[in-house]
Amino acid sequence: MLSFDLRTLDAHAVQVDGTLPADDAMWLDEDPRPVAGVRVTGRLSTAGAGRYYFRGTLAGEVDAECRRCLTPVRAPVEDEIHVVFADATDSEVNDDPDVFPLDPRSQELDLRPAIREQWLLSVPAFVECRADCKGLCPSCGVDRNTTACTCTTAADPRWDALRTTRGESS
Repeated sequence: MLSFDLRTLDAHAVQVDGTLPADDAMWLDEDPRPVAGVRVTGRLSTAGAGRYYFRGTLAGEVDAECRRCLTPVRAPVEDEIHVVFADATDSEVNDDPDVFPLDPRSQELDLRPAIREQWLLSVPAFVECRADCKGLCPSCGVDRNTTACTCTTAADPRWDALRTTRGESS
């Protein structure tokens, strides 16, 4: 459960333990979606009049491609979350990108938009299938992890001066 009654929160903090499913309407088409949902745990409490604070963690997995060889890779995503929710009528809330506005007429606090944003910030931009991935040949495109490439690549002449100072030949 990722939605909470604000009257309950005003009385005491609540423990959060839920999952934002991969098929939730919160996700946009272009979002890197989690494989089996995003697991969220933490604590949600008041932080003053009309303000609420969530501190916790998110965890999940995302399907991506290796940045070197384009092999499909499943990458773990884990991060801490620190989020403030505040009454939208507060003038500083609208100017602060780190604060999620709450409708003053709302009776519930929905964590899903904040979790989605934190997920998008936490998903790695580049993933490798393994640390020693050799990647694709820039000439013929063969996966050098599985096939030996016979292409000869000419050295870039712009680096000749550096090679000379290091004592290498081109």
